[in-house]
Amino acid sequence: MAEGSLHDRHILIIEDEYMLADELRCAFGDAGGTVLGPVGTVPDAVALIKREGRIEGAVLDVNLHGEMAFPVADLLVERGVPFVFTTGYDESIIPDRFSKILRCEKPIAVDGIIRAIGRMVGN
Repeated sequence: MAEGSLHDRHILIIEDEYMLADELRCAFGDAGGTVLGPVGTVPDAVALIKREGRIEGAVLDVNLHGEMAFPVADLLVERGVPFVFTTGYDESIIPDRFSKILRCEKPIAVDGIIRAIGRMVGN
């Protein structure tokens, strides 16, 4: 598998804005990834992470319908899943424990997120 390839990689999309979630779903699918979700709430994201055996990468919106998604980020870290945050907030909103997680400001460049996740999950 080429470096950065998303072929047969299971990518979780956690985003509450329908249009952006759909754009990410299509882009990751077009890049060869197997898309999990999208889901748009913290409870749905937690449930999906707990039941899904295979997640190689994720895109996580920081604010899901007014609820901060840091419990979801904690689960991803616990499982060793590389991910990126998407947010309209500045970096001060992100707890220090996530200081090494890439933060992509909205409006996001979907192709940049695809490349970033590809680098994280590629062999």
